[in-house]
Amino acid sequence: VQLQASGGGSVQAGGSLRLSCKLSRSILSTFVSTEMAWHRRTPGKERELVAGTSSGRQAMYADSVKGRFTISRDNNKKTVYLSMNSLEPEDTGVYYCYARLASGAESWGQGTQVTVSS
Repeated sequence: VQLQASGGGSVQAGGSLRLSCKLSRSILSTFVSTEMAWHRRTPGKERELVAGTSSGRQAMYADSVKGRFTISRDNNKKTVYLSMNSLEPEDTGVYYCYARLASGAESWGQGTQVTVSS
């Protein structure tokens, strides 16, 4: 499978961005059972899990983004989104889309840069 991420950019603190990640080369039934997540690598830190979603389970979020970020998915479009509100300079980093299929196979997107200025 291939992940195509988009939506990064530069905003001022307090602004919003929405990231998108499409799982291409996948049939619908495969996507429905695929665990999707967003990770990020911020300056000086290891890559961390930001938010994740899987079929039949409640979405999970890192404590640092709870109440500000929302992960959602459109199964018909085979796309997962990360809506980011009230962005802070600490959210600056490269955001990676991640997929884990029911078979156990994993895939990472190419990363998209998010820059939040104070």
